[in-house]
Amino acid sequence: MDNNNKKKNLITGGAGFVGYHLAKRLLDLGEEVVLVDNFFRGKPDKYFLNLLKRPGVKFIKADLTDPKSIKKLGSSYDYVYHLAAINGTKYFYKIPHEVLRINILTLINILDWFIRKNKKKNAKILFTSSNEAYAGALDLFGKLPVPTPESVPLLVSDVYNPRWTYAGTKLIGEQFLIHYANHYKFRMSIVRPHNFYGPRAGSDHVIPELIKRINKKVDPFPIYGVSHTRSFCYIDDAVKAMIMVMESKKTDGRTYHIGTSEELKIRDLAKNLFKVAGWKPRRVKSDSAPFGSVQRRCPEIKQIKKDVGWEPKTKLAEGLKKTYEWYATKT
Repeated sequence: MDNNNKKKNLITGGAGFVGYHLAKRLLDLGEEVVLVDNFFRGKPDKYFLNLLKRPGVKFIKADLTDPKSIKKLGSSYDYVYHLAAINGTKYFYKIPHEVLRINILTLINILDWFIRKNKKKNAKILFTSSNEAYAGALDLFGKLPVPTPESVPLLVSDVYNPRWTYAGTKLIGEQFLIHYANHYKFRMSIVRPHNFYGPRAGSDHVIPELIKRINKKVDPFPIYGVSHTRSFCYIDDAVKAMIMVMESKKTDGRTYHIGTSEELKIRDLAKNLFKVAGWKPRRVKSDSAPFGSVQRRCPEIKQIKKDVGWEPKTKLAEGLKKTYEWYATKT
């Protein structure tokens, strides 16, 4: 890449699963990357530390709920990817008040910094929302289209259920982006990730959990929510989509689903992983899905394909093989 065209990118939540892979992709493209994180979910691992050794990358440790920490970010970023948020079902139930506080304060502080301090002309911010923002609508009404378009109503079906605190922060987060951008006249896009998976995705998601039980040869093998459906998007495809949305002027002010429209039952996901591992249990134990889990999730991705030409390329079998092999070396 010509140094005159090199872009300066800020990634909040840069030590997380998506932030790490996004940074790798941007560095491979020859761009400059600044990562921000406070390691709420743990210490930096060797993969992240190795990433920081690459040329063109800088790390800032900061608590973005504290306006004083925002000063560490500096200014003059072309693109700001705001990924930072408390995610993970166990946190929704354990510390729902902190999920609300941290996710909302972080967003407000980043927006205020972006408006007042980031002086780069034509700078753009991308906000990662979530399919959780509309999951309550699917659960409550059960008649919304699947695959689900971006225009689906957003709602929290039960404010007393801590399960929906994260969804609430993403719902209000989308409104913040839309109305701040309209008022202050800056460029922005919103993306809703749908079940990104791949190496270094942690241990609290369905695919890593299944792989862990496979490697331990758990038998009978429990599968939770066997008839529930999801679509799974490999992380390399996902971060490419995020970059394409960020860099396009056509996407300014718009919201996009990122995922695949291949709907898969959890029982069939498990069968695919058994095949990849070359092992299967003698007996499968079908257990209930976690409380609040939605029956179906599958995004419509026509709009992102139309506007930037993106569509997922990694076949499920290929992505699961890469993911399984990565996790298999960690046990």
